[in-house]
Amino acid sequence: MNISSKNLPLVNDASRRNFLKLTGAMGVAAAFTASVAACGSPAATTTSGGSASAAAINKDLIIEAGISYALSTGFDPLSSSGATPMAANLHIFEGLVELHPATREPYNALAAADPKKVNDTTYQVTIRDGAKFHDGSPVTTEDVAFSFTRVMDPANKSLFSQFIPFIQDVKPVDAKTVEFTLKYPFPGFGPRISVVKVVPKALATDLKAFDAAPVGTGPYKLVSAVKDDKIVFEAFADYNGPKPALAKGMTWLLLSDAAARVTAVQSGRVQAIEDVPYLDVDGLKSKVKVESVQSFGLMFLMFNCNKAPFNNKLVRQALHYGLDKDAIIKKALFGNAKAASSYFQEGHPDYVKASNVYGYDAGKAEELLKEAGVTSLEFELLTTDTAWVKDVAPLILESWNKIPGVKASVKSIQSGALYTDRVGTGDYSVVAAPGDPSVFGNDADLLLSWFYSGATWMDKRAYWTTPERARLQELMDKGSQAAGDDAKKITGDIVNLVSDELPLYPIFHRQLPSAWDDKKLNGFQPLPTTGMSFIDVGRTS
Repeated sequence: MNISSKNLPLVNDASRRNFLKLTGAMGVAAAFTASVAACGSPAATTTSGGSASAAAINKDLIIEAGISYALSTGFDPLSSSGATPMAANLHIFEGLVELHPATREPYNALAAADPKKVNDTTYQVTIRDGAKFHDGSPVTTEDVAFSFTRVMDPANKSLFSQFIPFIQDVKPVDAKTVEFTLKYPFPGFGPRISVVKVVPKALATDLKAFDAAPVGTGPYKLVSAVKDDKIVFEAFADYNGPKPALAKGMTWLLLSDAAARVTAVQSGRVQAIEDVPYLDVDGLKSKVKVESVQSFGLMFLMFNCNKAPFNNKLVRQALHYGLDKDAIIKKALFGNAKAASSYFQEGHPDYVKASNVYGYDAGKAEELLKEAGVTSLEFELLTTDTAWVKDVAPLILESWNKIPGVKASVKSIQSGALYTDRVGTGDYSVVAAPGDPSVFGNDADLLLSWFYSGATWMDKRAYWTTPERARLQELMDKGSQAAGDDAKKITGDIVNLVSDELPLYPIFHRQLPSAWDDKKLNGFQPLPTTGMSFIDVGRTS
């Protein structure tokens, strides 16, 4: 499971290690306004090397965007998991290493150079000269060590601690160097530490205040944030890193109403929007640029493997074969998805075609049910109440109810209630829901471990506790020490196992449409994850 990077030759091979699925759902934050002092903004013009446009960027202009999701959490990167604050944090904070939001390639951010591998369980990282926080204070190695240890501290219950289980200790070596001691070898060290953002120790000890008024080292600083209204940023004049702001500031309008977002970009009120409704993609193309990017983001089927007859993998396989995925994608998503042929989406660096690919075959579904001894199957499908999921659900039923002896109904529930009241108590048969851990990272270890390592999903939600489950855990444990071809082989073995057993497995991987005015924005790239990025983006007019 390789992550190639010209800038990080030491971290090309990712590895696996058990960690639990993030257990904290996105909490609902109270309305708040965070205000910080303004600073001077740069006044210059430049051009963006990554843009197809040759138009000059005017750094005195402000970027305006339409965002799909409300502020569901604060901004502290210790715990922030909401889609919108996480997108904001791409601009406010930096890790030692970052993943480019669009390409997912790692690059050195606060790190002055590639992490230095001292031995298999020791790395040293040097921070860049002259780096400052938004309040003007210098970034120190004490701040870096604190940023990691507060995430690792069990008392803080950080959602992100489970992404770095391999770190034993972090300590300053001198004024410029931090040393990491690992519990075991982890070849994917460089890209993975991007999940931890560096914060000022002097301010971040007050968790409540810092959550509302974050201070980072990123190219933009937060000016204000008002729930259900807008987020305002301004360029950080003292930023000296590799991704400087190319605009005077940004204003993100929080437009959860799809029609409002479409109108905003059509009218020129904003230059870009995320989450374009599939129905509006073709219509918008006459006015602005629209592109759907293939993502890992999936819709999965999860079965209660402790409940007959879904404890029989033949029944699970039958229901996958019984889905006309191409018709579902065409009718409900207007073609903006690709039927799963693996756990990973096609095009992912670690993609391997599964040994079991479930093309639509109603006859095969009927045969498998008979082989399982099931002649009559009546059950309820539970889904989240996400709009596009509710569009897909009736088409799932339409496919299944064509199978002789099958009678399925559907109920859509708010996500938190679904997992707490129904799934968590074992009161369900089948769930169809979205998931996308790729917002946190893109390596095979992280993406596989999200669902298949630890107890949260497999033991406490899918209730999959068979010998095959134990075999999967053995593979994940073995893979934690693997790199190169050995890691690739284990990845394939895991994909084949889960595609055969199907406790939880994707139906399709979505494409995410964004729209932007390419006559006014230079360098914009749509993301393969939820959110928007204006890293390396500026306005031309």
